[in-house]
Amino acid sequence: MLKNYFKIALAVLRRRKFFTFISLFGISFTLTIIIVIAAFWENITSAGYPDTNRDRSLYINFVMQENPKQNGMMKGPASFYYMDHYVRSMKTPEKVAISSIFTATNTYVRNKKLLINMKFTNDQWWDVLEFKFLEGKPYTLQQIRSGERIAVISEDTRNQYFGENEKCVGRYIETDNIQYRVAGVVKSVPITAPLIYADMYLPYTLSKNDYRDKSINGMYSAILLAHNSDELDKIRSEYQQVVLKVPPQNKDYTKISSHADSYIESFTRMFSRKSDSSGLAIVITGAVIVILLLMLLPTINLMNINISRIMERSSEIGVRKAFGASSGTLAVQFIIENIILTLGGGIIGLIFSFLILSAVNNSALIPNLTLTINFTVLLYAIIACLIFGFLSGVYPAWRMSRMEVVNALKVR
Repeated sequence: MLKNYFKIALAVLRRRKFFTFISLFGISFTLTIIIVIAAFWENITSAGYPDTNRDRSLYINFVMQENPKQNGMMKGPASFYYMDHYVRSMKTPEKVAISSIFTATNTYVRNKKLLINMKFTNDQWWDVLEFKFLEGKPYTLQQIRSGERIAVISEDTRNQYFGENEKCVGRYIETDNIQYRVAGVVKSVPITAPLIYADMYLPYTLSKNDYRDKSINGMYSAILLAHNSDELDKIRSEYQQVVLKVPPQNKDYTKISSHADSYIESFTRMFSRKSDSSGLAIVITGAVIVILLLMLLPTINLMNINISRIMERSSEIGVRKAFGASSGTLAVQFIIENIILTLGGGIIGLIFSFLILSAVNNSALIPNLTLTINFTVLLYAIIACLIFGFLSGVYPAWRMSRMEVVNALKVR
């Protein structure tokens, strides 16, 4: 039966090549966009270098100060004092990595301007994250406490500042009119991992902002590493108990709230104004709406083309009904034909997606970013194809199934 449906579908596609081209183009173009977006999403949300322990990590990106009575709030990253004094005092996490938001500075190399993004960290940063050291080693707690001007730089920064593959440990790099001795060189991280990305990593004691300032908000985030994934809920509960003990430091606010989130929730929380909402539902709803809108126009277009094809095949439908074919059988046949057409467009879309992702990977558009069509992305594509084919085929199939034999045979 399916073999016959496939043969009929091919015959119908050959009959009106222009309509077939429009259908395949609309399907493949839409699916290409969806697959590329899915590849970006998968790359950003999946554990990867150097954040390989994401399955047993929680992230603190925001601290919110609230005044529920006046509906006032202030939300942003925490200060180093907050992270070091309150978060690092927790008993359940194995390690606590503290780092600042990366900030841009300028330097000049051979009369050329070079932008260097700096990030200030504690010593456990190098224990929680599994950086690949191409040369040298991380700075130690003793070096941090002594205020030694020492830095770990990325591979890209080494190549741009010292030269391609030059040995640079022990040499000095200058930025913002300050010289730092290079302790190590790590494999570069793409900017799509903003919590971890930087060109230069420095001890927090070297920051121009006083790390001893006891304000609640500042420019730091934290990664809490559990011994195993089973401890994540325990860490969340302990952190909530810690937050309850933090006294408000501004008379305009009466309540402090903060959460230890999963990687995705640590970003989506910025879209929520409620302290008890992670904002994940808002982001997912928005993403679903965007995808549906992307699929809506080509679906309607394909639906109209399918209705035109049904009218062309009305005599065939009338004859088959006259010989006993049920409306349900004809409807199922047409839906399957449409899914076959959609899968064909999906294959073309996969080819286009592969070419686009290869071009992005080989360009300097987003350095160090590698996008792939893995099993998860492929699954998204197949699901999108099936939904696309089903939605664009149901209404035309329903119209076809309601066509009376006499009326169908009259149409020429």
